[in-house]
Amino acid sequence: MGAWVSKGTWCCRKQHNGITNESTDAVTEEQGEAYELPAFQEFTFEQLRLATSGFAVENIVSEHGEKAPNVVYKGKLDAQRRIAVKRFNRSAWPDPRQFLEEARSVGQLRSKRLANLLGCCCEGDERLLVAEYMPNDTLAKHLFHWESQAMKWPMRLRVVLYLAEALEYCTSRGRALYHDLNAYRVLFDDDCNPRLSCFGLMKNSRDGKSYSTNLAFTPPEYMRTGRITPESVIYSFGTMLLDVLSGKHIPPSHALDLIRDRNFNMLTDSCLEGQFSNEEGTELVRLASRCLHYEPRERPNVRSLLQSLAPLQKDVETPSYELMDIPRGGASSIQSLTLSPLAEACSRKDLTAIHEILEKTGYKDDEGTANELSFQMWTNQMQDTLTSKKKGDNAFRQKDFTTAIDCYSQFIEVGTMVSPTIYARRCLSYLMNDKTQEALSDAMQALVISPTWPTAFYLQAAALLSQGMENEAQEALKDGCNLEQSSSSGH
Repeated sequence: MGAWVSKGTWCCRKQHNGITNESTDAVTEEQGEAYELPAFQEFTFEQLRLATSGFAVENIVSEHGEKAPNVVYKGKLDAQRRIAVKRFNRSAWPDPRQFLEEARSVGQLRSKRLANLLGCCCEGDERLLVAEYMPNDTLAKHLFHWESQAMKWPMRLRVVLYLAEALEYCTSRGRALYHDLNAYRVLFDDDCNPRLSCFGLMKNSRDGKSYSTNLAFTPPEYMRTGRITPESVIYSFGTMLLDVLSGKHIPPSHALDLIRDRNFNMLTDSCLEGQFSNEEGTELVRLASRCLHYEPRERPNVRSLLQSLAPLQKDVETPSYELMDIPRGGASSIQSLTLSPLAEACSRKDLTAIHEILEKTGYKDDEGTANELSFQMWTNQMQDTLTSKKKGDNAFRQKDFTTAIDCYSQFIEVGTMVSPTIYARRCLSYLMNDKTQEALSDAMQALVISPTWPTAFYLQAAALLSQGMENEAQEALKDGCNLEQSSSSGH
């Protein structure tokens, strides 16, 4: 929790509505299921700033962290739908028209094999993509950096089949080029089903640097031309078959030598011993060697990959989360968490108890306030602002919540400082007046100022419960409890 911060930095306008329920596209796919998602839309920068708590470091989920040129953050739209937001560096897409065209094109895709693109933002120099959030890490994490158990053979076969289905779907929709296909681009959803990130479908083809690749092992033709082709994507698929088979990065040239010498033991993950037959292993090795052929025209197409991989599947009835031994949804239930008094009050929507706790807590979570204020210019405006806060606090104490809203609003709108506690108090005052959307917005604003403040999550939960959104409220409570527990354990 930080001190009060400059209003110019943090205070933002009222939030626009996020994804609307009425604009949904349902697409029936060859896999036989309808996959329904909101239609692609353009977001404002303000919406995405609010959704990611001001692009907080705590919300970074990309493998390379905050110093990477393009950073991916997790976030929530309207404190409800979880999203992943990719923020590009300022030189990545100089032509806004091209960025929007590319994003809209990729945004037409809708498949349960993709982490789909939900929207984008193109304001000034800012270029951002918004996709479905996948909570269960990357294929790279599960293959190379696993902690409790190695990925089982049936799950590895499912990963490569689903990946081939994703590529086949994209190819059938005219998006055969996938940039930087690697184990970091395969993500696992709530049910632990593998999905291909939509971000690899976006590339700025008019920028000379656009074909720079993050692949560990680049296709031979890329080294000659600097461009990828659909056949180059198949080569990258071959390197991923090696990843899945071996559980580590093996240079394709070395792998091909091992294959020629029929030294399959060196090529397979020792953790898989006894999990598959020689025929299954040989078929996957044969398929990898075809994908890694030096001549692009000798490589199989995506349809051929599917025909080879489908018969290999095992344990097809077992859900992915069971094969991965991960709880469905990737999160513990609220019953298993120890709730603090405030979390308990918010979970019961006990507004009176919430008021008592907030009143007792006061402004102790706004650290450094006095020191910061002592250096401010004591202008008439500052004095008026502090008077508004004082009147608001008196009204809040007396349970005159309408007056509290008015006074705290004056502090927020006129003052040069922002306090998360004032947003929390106004949030509760709105709830007392049955203004649930305004309350939710204030809880989110408090989180922008202090992204690791459990109180903001708990108040979000109370506001969401007031709107009948039980599942979303449970998620907010879990987020707050996890934060509180990790901070009390010193992490």
